[in-house]
Amino acid sequence: MVDDNKLTVRAVERALDILLCFTDASDLSLTEISGRVGLHKSTVHRLIASLESKGFLVRHAETDKFRLGLRIWELAAGMSQTDDPAVLLLPEMERLRDIVGETVSLYVRDGLERIRIQAVQSNQAIRRVARVGVRLPLYVGASSKILVAFADPETLEELKKSEDWPNGPERERFLEQIREARRLGYATSIEEREEGAAAIAAPIFNRSHKLVAALAVSGPANRLTMEQMKQDAPIIVEAANRMGKMIR
Repeated sequence: MVDDNKLTVRAVERALDILLCFTDASDLSLTEISGRVGLHKSTVHRLIASLESKGFLVRHAETDKFRLGLRIWELAAGMSQTDDPAVLLLPEMERLRDIVGETVSLYVRDGLERIRIQAVQSNQAIRRVARVGVRLPLYVGASSKILVAFADPETLEELKKSEDWPNGPERERFLEQIREARRLGYATSIEEREEGAAAIAAPIFNRSHKLVAALAVSGPANRLTMEQMKQDAPIIVEAANRMGKMIR
């Protein structure tokens, strides 16, 4: 006999999986959603109908594709701006962008991944475009080094056990970079994850000195050179410290 409670929970999980499909896409067809969540079209159709009825999804009549509905934005508007770093720190991020002239991002750790929760794009013609909501691995990149270096020791131990954790010289190099980040108070990366891109990141601590996020500045590697990043480091660290004082 099937437990009705388990069926209900499973339906909720599947509905949430459908909504999460839109973290990296604005419009999706029934077939595309079905493929992403690994469910039969008939099941997905029923779940989408429920989400439509509550305003979480809307269907475009001409393309027959779905997109997020206004109810999602109503929920987002209900978030406390005093508690949400993505909202609270945005003016300071814009201020930093205007000083260094490059794209500024805010990352938080979620398990063994990092998520970009806010971004302010550079005003320069050639720039690195950072998309909010993107999930990235925790073992590469300046922000990853910060989120590991200044997190609880258990985070690094958990990362070491991951199948994605690099082996051999790459592992030792990453561990050395983490030690260097702790010593300097910031981390850098040049073309580690993306060809032609460079980044520098610093930790944001709250008033209890608990790591909240990584503040990153990124741009083209030919402009954001190691020399330039070292020059910008005190500015970025100071900005991160200032942002930390704003967080309860």
